[in-house]
Amino acid sequence: MKNLFTTKQLAVVIAVLGFTMVSIYGIAIAQTAEEGIANFYSDKFQGRKTASGAVYDKNKLTAAHKTFPYGTKVRVTNLENGKSVVVTINDRMRTKNPVVIDVTRRAAQDLGFAKAGKAKVKVEVEN
Repeated sequence: MKNLFTTKQLAVVIAVLGFTMVSIYGIAIAQTAEEGIANFYSDKFQGRKTASGAVYDKNKLTAAHKTFPYGTKVRVTNLENGKSVVVTINDRMRTKNPVVIDVTRRAAQDLGFAKAGKAKVKVEVEN
């Protein structure tokens, strides 16, 4: 049976794949921090399934984001008071949503914006 690729062709394919992976990784790193408005889920979602299949619990430190993979841990910092908390992404937001992250009531309380309902925040991926 003949080989499908010559050694040179295989080297080119590997190089292209490697370059693509490095590019994707670079884009992911570039998108690990963003600033914008955060708000928190309504209590009416308590007990419902999230997009990841996990059950929403307003007393846990979880959040919804437009693009971060489920399970990603992110630090959310309230830019008005400097308080921060680490949450785990377990839900998805609509891409047209103007806020950068939706957090649980517990996270909003820890960040100091539960009464206001929203706050300007910085979101950074934790390593």
